[in-house]
Amino acid sequence: MTSTTSYTNLLSTSPFHKVAHKLPSYSLPLQALCLRRSTRPFSNKTSAVPKAAIATEGEVLPPVLDSSSEPPPLFDGTTRLYTSYICPYAQRVWIARNSKGLQEKIKLVPIDLEDRPSWYKEKVYPPNKVPSLEHDNEVRGESLDLMKYIDSSFEGPALYPNDPAMREFAEELLSYSDTFNRAVLFSLKGESLNEISSAVNYLETALSKFSDGPFFVGQFSLVDIAYAPFVERFHPLLLEVKNYDITTGRPMLRSWIENMNKIEAYKQTKRDPQELVAVLKKRFSVTLPPC
Repeated sequence: MTSTTSYTNLLSTSPFHKVAHKLPSYSLPLQALCLRRSTRPFSNKTSAVPKAAIATEGEVLPPVLDSSSEPPPLFDGTTRLYTSYICPYAQRVWIARNSKGLQEKIKLVPIDLEDRPSWYKEKVYPPNKVPSLEHDNEVRGESLDLMKYIDSSFEGPALYPNDPAMREFAEELLSYSDTFNRAVLFSLKGESLNEISSAVNYLETALSKFSDGPFFVGQFSLVDIAYAPFVERFHPLLLEVKNYDITTGRPMLRSWIENMNKIEAYKQTKRDPQELVAVLKKRFSVTLPPC
């Protein structure tokens, strides 16, 4: 999507914007965390249920379903979010669901990405990845689309701005979110920090656009939800792998992270940082990168 707002100028002059267009299709992007199988099965004992989620809001998280699990009663009128507790794309939609207060109306169905039940591909979602949403006898996919669908189709606080300028700015940020993710992942195997720095500077600049709150469009929105799962992973990973703190010299980003960590709907979905780092290291081998 091409924006006609003044923010286009910011993108065209940003060093990150220039880097984004020359990125190779590195590898296993983070989508692989939610699609590909690993050569080493995960243990459900360590990855099935995030501790932080159990401790918040009283929602008891359901167990992960694997190849030995029977399917739920499909297409019975229940709205289900097929998810994974370790996939950042699935986490986006999980946060949106929580932010709307839909814990009782949208049931979580966590899938074991390393040992997927055959019925999920055959009867629910042929692409065989998460997230997907079963609603009104249809199954939809793709995390950004699902966030918007949940916001527009269900009751609860609005997660998208009504102001036209903010809305267009939000669309730009959503459009570039996956490019941001690829830029960081691509740079993990190199020696230079230029791509990482440019990508994170992009966030810092974007966060300075509106002054009526600490979030991307001032108030908490789908844009924050789109970036949070990835920053949650990249921040500790870059500290360990590159000895690089993405918040150093970036007060807006530091404030954003601090304020995101106060959002209960997000806190319910968080994992232990070291667990995330371990998963990313094994999956992407930056000698240590993800699902």
